[in-house]
Amino acid sequence: MASTAPTAAPLRRALRGRAPGLRAERALWDSGAGVVAGVDEVGRGSWAGPLTVAAVVADPGRRIYKVRDSKMLTAAERETLHDRIRAWARAVSVGHATVDECTELGMADAQRLAARRAVDGLGLDVDHVLVDGKWDFLASRGDSEEDDAERDGRPGVTTIVRGDASSLSIASASVVAKVTRDRLMVAAAQRYPAYWFASNKGYPCPRHIAALAAWGPCAIHRRRWVFMDDLRWSGVPRVLPPPEDAHPQLFPTPPGPAVATGGRL
Repeated sequence: MASTAPTAAPLRRALRGRAPGLRAERALWDSGAGVVAGVDEVGRGSWAGPLTVAAVVADPGRRIYKVRDSKMLTAAERETLHDRIRAWARAVSVGHATVDECTELGMADAQRLAARRAVDGLGLDVDHVLVDGKWDFLASRGDSEEDDAERDGRPGVTTIVRGDASSLSIASASVVAKVTRDRLMVAAAQRYPAYWFASNKGYPCPRHIAALAAWGPCAIHRRRWVFMDDLRWSGVPRVLPPPEDAHPQLFPTPPGPAVATGGRL
């Protein structure tokens, strides 16, 4: 019977020889980490829609070709590779922070929330996570590398600058996150056609800016963002963050029997 697995288009010449590999993953496997997940996010700089984080656990016994950082690929290439990655990987999970969560928590804590959801959704006991960039957005607010007691029970984390170009797990996560969120924004465009979400995916562009000037924000716009300051004439106020001492707790510690609780979660 002929295979029905998606076949990637021939790789463009500009992308040849730039493939991410498994060097970081193999070093961790060799050190005893059985389950290593690559994590990447998309949507942090968008004006509308969710923030999306994907987690991918590579299968060391299988190969996959032509995966690249999602930013280097065309939309058609990403769509093809998305399905191939899901068929190849040992586990794939996607976590979102909703527009309301981005507004209520702020972007840093919303990204932490989406990342935790993605890793927890893998359904595996993850030993180590590879994160694209310099920031460990899996750590809780106030965590430090020396705070071992606080980190007990959570996977180790390695941050890799430009990890989506060097780590196959992270590059795969970048593709899955991008395709998943793009599909959500294309669906949103059918409900909010004035904002051209199918093409801009919620990011600023001339058409998006013009639509905001004409119509104001819709229900999936992030109303804490600074672009709202230019829409005061519309009567829709910008949502300002709470004072630092009133910041919502993303993962509050359950109180002991003699500890009183207070504040807002």
